[in-house]
Amino acid sequence: MNTKATSNPRSAETALVLFSGGQDSATCLAWALESYTKVETVGFDYGQRHSVELQSRLIVLEQIRTTFPNWAGRLAEDHIVELGYLSALGETAMTHDVAIEMNDAGLPTTFVPGRNLAFLNAAGALAYRRGINVLVGGMCETDYSGYPDCRRDTIDAQETALALGMDRPFRIETPLMRIDKAATWAMAHDIGGQALTDLIIEHTHTCYLGDREHRHDWGYGCDECPACDLRSAGYARFKEAA
Repeated sequence: MNTKATSNPRSAETALVLFSGGQDSATCLAWALESYTKVETVGFDYGQRHSVELQSRLIVLEQIRTTFPNWAGRLAEDHIVELGYLSALGETAMTHDVAIEMNDAGLPTTFVPGRNLAFLNAAGALAYRRGINVLVGGMCETDYSGYPDCRRDTIDAQETALALGMDRPFRIETPLMRIDKAATWAMAHDIGGQALTDLIIEHTHTCYLGDREHRHDWGYGCDECPACDLRSAGYARFKEAA
């Protein structure tokens, strides 16, 4: 996918990208920068166990500005929203020292109930204040670890709720929704070439355990948690197909 803003009817709009600093959100940010004239970003501090995620996002933003000067003029304000109540509502492997395993409900303990709904609500409120009608998120129901708030049905319902609750049309774009991790790597390469692929490998963070010590061909991580498994397996398939 290489959606050039000059030929895209969306290009006159501004988009707000939900940007965590991970592989998926970095790919979505690149997609948005190719699709829209102006792009803002928002990250969320929800009491996650590893602050490396919040640190990585700033590094990725700076690297994008440096590596892709044609995008630098489109990449506008970055915002951080505090959502600490998510960690206060209960322990999960993303917010507390909890083992990563399946819980009694059949969901991984990395599932933070309501997290994506909270993210989209906060992003929608911020977008309203900023005069933005388009949100972009990296939700995916192909490689989604079983999280029910990553499904397109959930996103569609949230899109409708935002439009009704704020009396303004909203659109939630999810470029990764129907593709797997190998295709996500391929999308990044199609958009930004090897330079973007290398940036994602070196600077984005996905590992649930916050590991930035062990470097693999697909990036940094423990190579054991579910997030690393998806990222590494997808990279291997991407390289095989290249």
